[in-house]
Amino acid sequence: MKKYNFYSVIIGTELLNGRREDKHFKFLNQELRQRGLKHCGSFVINDDIVLMQNVFSMIKKDLKSVMFCFGGIGSTPDDYTREIAAKAFTAGVLQTNKKALKLIKEEFGDDAYPHRIKMANIPKDAKLLANVVNRVPGFYLENRFFFTPGFPSMAYPMITWVLDNLFEKEEDKFSCEFKANCSENDLIDIMQALPKELELSSLPKIEGDKKTVDIFLAHKDKNELEKWCSFFKNEMKKIGKSILI
Repeated sequence: MKKYNFYSVIIGTELLNGRREDKHFKFLNQELRQRGLKHCGSFVINDDIVLMQNVFSMIKKDLKSVMFCFGGIGSTPDDYTREIAAKAFTAGVLQTNKKALKLIKEEFGDDAYPHRIKMANIPKDAKLLANVVNRVPGFYLENRFFFTPGFPSMAYPMITWVLDNLFEKEEDKFSCEFKANCSENDLIDIMQALPKELELSSLPKIEGDKKTVDIFLAHKDKNELEKWCSFFKNEMKKIGKSILI
């Protein structure tokens, strides 16, 4: 099974100036986590063509990347996503997708002109994502780069369809977690001794003059997890550090 690195790009000046609150990150993150998939990075950016192209290009350079982009595929003057996606992924080629054109005309009739019809202009060779609200489709490229509307009611069914149909759920990992009664700095040498294939997360906390660290370890092999969890706790005892939970 090929391992992918999943990214989200959330476009909207209204999110950064506080006029709207983002919901996309939480939704996508939950959908990925429940499938055992790795959310590697998330970007909330302005409707800025240079910034958008830079972010798209950076993600494209990761050969294992999968990108979900929310917003900017409409027909208003500040909707740049279709154009910039073409520049970043298809050498700037936008073309009228016949199926998208048909869907938009069927949905809106004469009101499709002169503006809505522009939403049928998408990057060359793009495939369509069904819109369950008004049939104006999203689209995707190379089975890796997905572009959805900014409206959750439209975008989220597209996301779940993609994850259910184009990507395999990864096997669940076994995990253990405990709270160390010390500072994070006290545990660095132990952390450095752990194998790279073991997932490690340490979350330090300070409450008054009391320092603790929440330790989380995970591995696909239960025996390996138990071995390294025991190793961690034994090494803590050797340096005189205790476990609270």
